[in-house]
Amino acid sequence: MQERGTPMSKQTLIVIGNGMVGHHFLEQLTASAAAERFDIKVFGEEKLLAYDRVHLSEYFGGSTHADLAMGTAEWYTENHIDLHLGEQVTAIDRENQTVTTPMGDYGYDELVLATGSYPFVPPIKGNEHPHCLVYRTLEDLDRIRASADGVKTGVVVGGGLLGLEAANALKSLGVDAHVVEFAPRLMPVQLDADGGALLRRKIEELGVQVHTEKATTEIVEGENARLRMNFSDDSHLETDLIVFSAGIRPQDTLARTSGLDIGERGGIVINNQCTTSDPHIHAIGECALWSERIFGLVAPGYTMARTLAAALNGDGDAAFTGADMSTKLKLLGVDVGSIGDAHGQTPGARNIRFNDEQVGHYRRMVISEDGKTLLGAILVGDNSHYDTLLQYALNGITLPANPETLILPESQGGAPALGPDALPETASICSCHNVTKGDICGAIDAGCADLASVKGETKASTGCGGCAALLKNVVDHELEKRGVEVSKDLCEHFPYSRQELFHLVKVNGIRTFHTLIRDHGTGHGCDICKPTVASILATCWNEHILATDHVPLQDTNDTFMANMQKNGTYSIVPRIPGGEITPDKLIVLGQVAKEYNLYTKITGGQRVDLFGATLSELPAIWEKLIAAGFETGHAYGKSLRTVKSCVGSTWCRYGVQDSVGMAIFLENRYKGLRSPHKIKMAVSGCTRECAEAQSKDIGVIATENGWNLYVCGNGGMRPRHADLFATDLSDEELIRTIDRVLMFYVRTADRLQRTSVWMENLEGGLDYLKQVVLEDSLGLGKELEEHMEGLVGTYQCEWKTAVEDPEKRKRFREFVNAPEQKDPVQQWTTERDQRRPVLESEAVS
Repeated sequence: MQERGTPMSKQTLIVIGNGMVGHHFLEQLTASAAAERFDIKVFGEEKLLAYDRVHLSEYFGGSTHADLAMGTAEWYTENHIDLHLGEQVTAIDRENQTVTTPMGDYGYDELVLATGSYPFVPPIKGNEHPHCLVYRTLEDLDRIRASADGVKTGVVVGGGLLGLEAANALKSLGVDAHVVEFAPRLMPVQLDADGGALLRRKIEELGVQVHTEKATTEIVEGENARLRMNFSDDSHLETDLIVFSAGIRPQDTLARTSGLDIGERGGIVINNQCTTSDPHIHAIGECALWSERIFGLVAPGYTMARTLAAALNGDGDAAFTGADMSTKLKLLGVDVGSIGDAHGQTPGARNIRFNDEQVGHYRRMVISEDGKTLLGAILVGDNSHYDTLLQYALNGITLPANPETLILPESQGGAPALGPDALPETASICSCHNVTKGDICGAIDAGCADLASVKGETKASTGCGGCAALLKNVVDHELEKRGVEVSKDLCEHFPYSRQELFHLVKVNGIRTFHTLIRDHGTGHGCDICKPTVASILATCWNEHILATDHVPLQDTNDTFMANMQKNGTYSIVPRIPGGEITPDKLIVLGQVAKEYNLYTKITGGQRVDLFGATLSELPAIWEKLIAAGFETGHAYGKSLRTVKSCVGSTWCRYGVQDSVGMAIFLENRYKGLRSPHKIKMAVSGCTRECAEAQSKDIGVIATENGWNLYVCGNGGMRPRHADLFATDLSDEELIRTIDRVLMFYVRTADRLQRTSVWMENLEGGLDYLKQVVLEDSLGLGKELEEHMEGLVGTYQCEWKTAVEDPEKRKRFREFVNAPEQKDPVQQWTTERDQRRPVLESEAVS
């Protein structure tokens, strides 16, 4: 027996595996009193410190291991952890309680297996080819990058979460990506038939070809590519590389060879305390089998890690009792969400579906038989309803009398999002780190006064990141309740507003997202900050939208410089300044529309839209239009769309100024200007207002003494009348004033904020804007004018640049081996002598 007063000798705890879950366990253990009981040794098979595998694909976007790393070597040293990287444990001797590596034997008192999983490679003849790869580690990604160098086509085997991530990685390398899936649809575990069909359509619209119900029988040498995949239905596909991402298998070899209990289909059997059949050996993460289940997400692994750390700390109540497998993802830019019993397997379950094929939104709710409880949900195309639905499901909140309002659009009677006040204190905000609303409130009451400090205290949103939006809403709400001024940070990755980011980019001459987030942000970015920064970079430097660093930041329309339509085709919108067009140019539009069988429509902005072009046809069509003198109309971007005009004094007997000439001048001056939201203008030749200038962001109305300027109006869902800003301006004064208004808007507006909302949010509103622009109260007038002159002087037609650059043209290929082939999925009919897409109700299967 140890003598009183003698320090108790420490036990040795060994952790095998230095992945995300293993690292999280160490964080939890070292933060507890149990850390004093153990000498901790960690063995990692990889030579790199634990890194974030959730964001693995960002490695191809410029992120490094240091960017993805979850800790530092210094952290391990500071916490007295003996780290052995690149040292694989090859055996466990349970009787003598030792582990063996190539460096020798190490004794343990407690052993934690956090060995994770390995990629499943189907037993297909030929799968050992050197260009048959897997997608799991940074070394794997290095091999994929090397294999993809200089080739055209890549295939991913597997249409699940990891498979679509791998396809996105191939696409980011400039490779034409295909996905081959054995099941009838993509993501069969998370999605139903309708959701899978919509996801497939959206992914194919982005240029990734999907092949479902395909069983590969063998892989052989290809004729026109490195490899050929032969399928059981006698079809085949040629490709230069194959990435297997067909699921995972638990890495349980050490446990098997040491005699631990293993599940029938693999996995180390654990109890509720994450202990194996040996009381001194524990298992957590994807290698562990609990209640006959392997959990392939990071959140359940983190919950296991917390449970085991608590149990080793003496918490007798610590127990792992399962985990919520709900997921919110953005796959190749497409929103996908799956909650609870998404397939409605609960007895008596009922379904409510909303399916808008035109917009591309699918939502399904699974509710209990009595209509009071949300059991599950599926979302594709729009995850804005996810957080509300998840809280109903997780917390058993009683559904409203008309539950369908939870998934309907606001314009169709949809209910507003569930506010933070409606959430109980027990509501789970972050499942990765088991953070509740009560935990967040407690952190705020303990002194956390902003989102960053709440995240630092609770770890919320530092796992998969899916709860970021909900966390921000809850933190903002709770801070406001306590009278604390809420941060206006753009997102969790940048502690700045859009206006502040604009100044950082401009003042420091920053030209890439990577540089900006490295120097002034954290993490890897998101779908909020990436397109925002892309817009800022374009406004500041006017570089081409398909510049290498800009492409991963864009949404679909900007990526392909065309508006995607409901059937996956695109619209062509040439610029027609002021609505004035010559007969020769009209003839060219007709000839192009006839040659490519495009639907034509005169728009409300006095333009001719051509609908129905396939992705591969876009460059050829634009070549013809550019040769005829047309330019891109920027209908796809947050930029100047149109300057509408009447015929003015040239023809109209009431006209007092040349409205057409002014409209053409304004459109040519501001074309290509990237802004927080789209901008529309109009010029009327008299106060009869035929061009409807007072409903535009910038409206100009002729007077006998010059021009009256109206600002910050808009049509759309919430129309707003523009405000009279200045009267009787000369041509020169008008241009100078518009320059200043637009540049002040571009510099100071929030993301996706229309000019009307921007002005209303300015402290002092219209009067303040007049002081800044007309009176130059901030002394910015000259600077704003010079910035605008710089943009005008560096304008380029984005389509002209794209069609003249062979590398940029590659983005518009649909089928590499058959470039002229059209998408066989698209179906057409004729109406009023023009081609239009077949509606679902008309389609023939």
